[in-house]
Amino acid sequence: MVLYIIGLGLADERDITVKGLEAVKASERVYLEAYTSLLLVPKEKLEEFYGKEVIVADREMVELEADKILEGAEDRAVSFLVVGDPFGATTHTDLELRARSRGIAVKVIHNASIMNAVGACGLQLYRYGEAVSIVFFTETWRPDSFYDKIAANRKMGLHTLCLLDIKVKEPSLESLARGRKVYEPPRFMSVNTALEQLLEVEGQRGEGAYTPGTLCVGLARVGADTQQIVAGSMQELLEVDFGAPLHSLVIAGTTHPIEDEILERFHLQPQQQQQPQQHQEQPQQHEQDQVQRQQ
Repeated sequence: MVLYIIGLGLADERDITVKGLEAVKASERVYLEAYTSLLLVPKEKLEEFYGKEVIVADREMVELEADKILEGAEDRAVSFLVVGDPFGATTHTDLELRARSRGIAVKVIHNASIMNAVGACGLQLYRYGEAVSIVFFTETWRPDSFYDKIAANRKMGLHTLCLLDIKVKEPSLESLARGRKVYEPPRFMSVNTALEQLLEVEGQRGEGAYTPGTLCVGLARVGADTQQIVAGSMQELLEVDFGAPLHSLVIAGTTHPIEDEILERFHLQPQQQQQPQQHQEQPQQHEQDQVQRQQ
């Protein structure tokens, strides 16, 4: 019959569109993709609001067992829920292609994502260049491919949205080497960690793509009542406690006077400068519970 791929927006169960909610209610099965991003509420809140059971779909299910999701969709409705907008990750495009190859109709219902909601910080969307991903560094893997893209953006005067790493139900390398999957605790990159890694790479490359004094904007929990936006230099934002996840970072390019005026509202205040807390890279309790249910 149909596979609905439905964007949920950014914050909680109420961010779904009316069209999306109607599709969920008409579906026999409802899946929630839970590894490219997370809502700020547990899935039970969605189930209560939708009046439907919600099945958590982790990375393994979506990428390796997509047939389970598509099972029966030839003659009944199935919904696949995505935090943000459906096409914020290539995995969701792959699911659409798989469905169409089986003759299943696909209907996409869009919603807000960080790619457009980042406009809340005052930097105009048409003045952004290529977005980049910042992943957690390890002792043996410290990728810096984002550096050249940031440098190219700033050379053209364009802003850069940095999408910060999240790790949900990720097997440890040690367990994989032993042939038995053991999942690491969930981690969510903070603005502070992203800045530390960016400055480390600049220190190594030394090409002047940015400096500790470069203007940036840190964003946390965009779309929620607890949304936090702070503008300041890289060095200044290192000392800001942005609180619970999820976080994003914008490295500013050349700013327009109107952008400067709006950014002034978000500029760092003295009381915001404090040592970041440990909870910045830890999920809230409901996120821990959700991950435990997946395991």
